[in-house]
Amino acid sequence: MSISRRALLGLAAFAAACSGSGEDLPELRLATGPAGGPYGQLGDRLAEELRREGLRARVLRTAASVQNLTMMTDGRAEAGFSLADSADDAVRVRRQPVLALARMYMNYVHLVVARTSPITGIEELAGRAVSIGEEGSGTAVTATRVLSAAALERPPKVVRLELDASIKALRGGDIEAFFWSGGVPTPALAALDDVRLVPLERLVPVMRRGFGPVYEHATVPAGTYGGAAPVPTVGTPSYLMCRATLPGDLAYTITETLFNARDRLQAPSAPGGRLDERYAIGTGVVPLHAGAIRYYRSVYG
Repeated sequence: MSISRRALLGLAAFAAACSGSGEDLPELRLATGPAGGPYGQLGDRLAEELRREGLRARVLRTAASVQNLTMMTDGRAEAGFSLADSADDAVRVRRQPVLALARMYMNYVHLVVARTSPITGIEELAGRAVSIGEEGSGTAVTATRVLSAAALERPPKVVRLELDASIKALRGGDIEAFFWSGGVPTPALAALDDVRLVPLERLVPVMRRGFGPVYEHATVPAGTYGGAAPVPTVGTPSYLMCRATLPGDLAYTITETLFNARDRLQAPSAPGGRLDERYAIGTGVVPLHAGAIRYYRSVYG
C-alpha cells in the first residue's frame, strides 16, 4: 500500500523537525516491552500495520512503561505503551512532555504464588522474598504502590525480576511470590498448572485515595489460571503514548491505524481489548494528542 497523504505530511514534518529536511524520512520508533510479553506482541503487530500504511516503523524492546516514557521524553522513541499509573505520574509529577493516543485495555495486577503456598492474603508477604517486576517496568511501579497500601508489619525482601525470571525463581524456591500486571490470560502464566493468584481487591480504595482513579476494581475470571473461583484484584489501564512533539498528521495516522486494524492486533481479552473508541478517550489527567482528538472527532463528530 502506498503511503497515505496524511502520513506522508506527518513524517515530512517529523523529518524536518529532526534534521531540517523532509528528505530521507525517518523511522517511527515504537517502545514496547520484553519480547513475548503483551506489549512486545501488540507492538510487533501495530508496527506491521503501520508499515502497511507506508510508514517506517521499528519496534524497540524495553522493560516497558517507565523506560518507554523516558525514551519518549529524551527523543529515543516517538510512541510507546505505558500503564496508566506510570503515565499519570510522568505527566502530573515529573512533567514529562508526553501525550496519549488511546486508552488500550485493562491490566490486572497478578500476585502470584505457588499453588501449595500457605499465602492467602497480601499481609502474609511480610518478611518474605517477593519479585515486584523488572526495573523500569510499570509492574514495578504498581507493585510498589500495592505493597505501600498494604502497610505490612515488616517489609518484604524485594527483588526485581522480569516475568520469566520471576516464574523461574518462584519454582526454584528463591522467592515466595511475584507481581505481574497484564491482560488476562497472560500466556506465560496460563501455561502453568502449579500457581494461583492472591486477591487484592481490598486495596483498591486505599490506592485510589493515595494515587487517584487510575486504579479500579477488576476481577480475574474463574478458570483463567485453573482456579475454580474468580479472583478480585486491582486493575489499571494501558495507554498508547507519544512524544508531545509528534506531528498531528502522524498522530492521526497512528490512531486511525490502531482502530482500523483492531481485529488483527489481537489485544488482550480484557475490558477495552476490542479497542473501542469511546473507551479509548478516557485517559484521565494524561491529555490526548491533538491528532488523536481529531481522529476521534472524525468518528463521532
